[in-house]
Amino acid sequence: MKRSYKLYTLLLAGITLLGSGCKKFLDVNKDPNNPLSVSESLILNPVEITTGTNVTGGFYGTTCAYWMQYLSLNEPSPDAESYLILPLDVDNTWTFFEYPNVFENLNVMIGQAEAAGHNQYAAIGKVLFAYNLAITTDLWGDIPYSQAFDIVKNPKPGYDSQESIYGDIQNLLDSAIYYAGQTPSAVAPGTEDFIYGGNMAAWTKFAYALKARYYIHLTKAPGRTASVQADSALAALANAFTSNDDNAQVNYPGSAQAETPWWSNTQPGAGGLVMAASFIDSLQARNDPRLPIIADTGKNGTYLGRTMGADPSPDPTVFSSFRPIYGGYLPLEDDNSGTSAPLYLMTYSEALFIKAEATFIKSGAAAAQPIYDAAIAAHMSMLGVGAGASAAYIASRPLLTTGNAIQQIITEKYVANFLNPESWNDWRRTGFPTLSLVQNAYVNYIPRHWPIAQTETLTNPQPQQNGITTASRVWWDAP
Repeated sequence: MKRSYKLYTLLLAGITLLGSGCKKFLDVNKDPNNPLSVSESLILNPVEITTGTNVTGGFYGTTCAYWMQYLSLNEPSPDAESYLILPLDVDNTWTFFEYPNVFENLNVMIGQAEAAGHNQYAAIGKVLFAYNLAITTDLWGDIPYSQAFDIVKNPKPGYDSQESIYGDIQNLLDSAIYYAGQTPSAVAPGTEDFIYGGNMAAWTKFAYALKARYYIHLTKAPGRTASVQADSALAALANAFTSNDDNAQVNYPGSAQAETPWWSNTQPGAGGLVMAASFIDSLQARNDPRLPIIADTGKNGTYLGRTMGADPSPDPTVFSSFRPIYGGYLPLEDDNSGTSAPLYLMTYSEALFIKAEATFIKSGAAAAQPIYDAAIAAHMSMLGVGAGASAAYIASRPLLTTGNAIQQIITEKYVANFLNPESWNDWRRTGFPTLSLVQNAYVNYIPRHWPIAQTETLTNPQPQQNGITTASRVWWDAP
């Protein structure tokens, strides 16, 4: 990936060692130039960068972008877009990024912040922990958690059920909301917070929005009812985002070694990442005014997506690329303006789509209609689509009915969540958007589960790993 990745991950590795590997031995001969702890301010920013660059915008994000057919890789099959994913491929996400770089460092940061009364850092740490914990369990189902952070006591940590993990996620977010509401500490986050700049009201809204996201995940989970999950989501959303100004996004300076990850992912040397045909075709079929904002035309002057799994083109510039507004690099224009594009963790439009779905579950299509319309309009506004074009598009869409509401809501949410891995979660739990297998598919299904990381199976074999394939379903992904 990009060069900044090495800088930040080396720093994170050092923080992990300082925060968790050093043990008090004697109270003499302390070297003030080599402290045994690291301030929360030095932990926060690298964790946010790892969350954005190496997780949401890393292999996890690109894989979901292929499987959800936003993007295509102009390379021979089999590859990730044709559903080839191996235990070694996911090793970095599990073994390096999530567990030591994110979880262990946040464990240190939260513990120090709680002990010192640095309430803002405790709140932010818990939101980031919950966000990454949800990603990890949604990829792998049952995972190590309650025994995962004391390697001396638990060298081979057991796995917690995904059902219990989801309870832990909600508890973390509740605790984050509590700490955010406590008396602010003089030691407070500022510019090192690349997401909200230390704005605790914004972090609180994000925590509530995430609570709604994770409640709506469970509408078909065993032992849960869609009605109760919808009620919980609506209650959380009452305190969540109220405009696009609240969007949770990792902001990148855009300077050398500090570029947004999608700019790096779309560089010519990255393998030829272009728009997928099914996504481009769907926008064209609906006369969607977002098409020229999201994508460019290829060298032939037409919007053209690549047929996924097909033989590679000798000239990938015939295909559309996505524009700098999402961090894309435009090879025909040698346009580097996307280097500072934000990476979206969650947006106001997503919150509205969750509200529309929950309202439909509780009160029917007519009640959900204005919320659904507002969700589309929020994304149009975020991209700078004019009010007239936005209203015309919304008017052209079919009215919600009992039979089509979930499909319409999730399909429009899919467009608004362009490049967001949350679309894979929506597809697994609802079956929408409707997708076909790619050409030359490595397996005859779209994967629903990541393989267990190779390092994990070698060093920590557990019963829950047995029989897992990419066709397996996580707990909430009920047939």
